[in-house]
Amino acid sequence: MPNSPEMRASDGDRDRVAAVLREHTAQGRITMDEFNERLEQLYKSRTYGELARLTADLPDVDLRHRPKTSKEVEKKHDTHAGMKAAWGAWAMASGINWVIWLIVSMSSGGDVYPWPMWVMGPWGVILLVSTIFGNNQPKRQQ
Repeated sequence: MPNSPEMRASDGDRDRVAAVLREHTAQGRITMDEFNERLEQLYKSRTYGELARLTADLPDVDLRHRPKTSKEVEKKHDTHAGMKAAWGAWAMASGINWVIWLIVSMSSGGDVYPWPMWVMGPWGVILLVSTIFGNNQPKRQQ
C-alpha cells in the first residue's frame, strides 16, 4: 500500500530524506544554505506530503542501492571498539610488566628471567587469532 501524503512520517523516514538532501548537497544540486533550510523544515515535518515537498525539485535517489561512501566502506573493515579495547589493555599490561621487570633487573644487579613474555605471549596470541579469524563485529542485542 503506497503511503498517502497525510500519513505520519517516522524518524527513520526523516533520516532517509536527510540522507537524500546530504547526497544532493554533495553533488552540488543545492547549496549549504538551502540544505540547512531544508533540514530545518525536515525536522518540523510530520507527514509524507511535507517530506515530499522538500525533495520535489530534486531527482530521485534510491537510498537502498546508493553507492557506499568511503566512510561506510572504511567502517566495514574497521575493528569494533571491543577489540580495540582488548588490544589496548594487552599493550598497557605488557608495558607495565616490562617496566617492573626492568626495575627488578636493574635493582638486583643480575640477570632476571624475562617473565613478562609469559604474560603477554599467550594473551597476545589469543588476541591475534581473534583479530585475524574472528568476526570483529560487535554482537547485536536482540
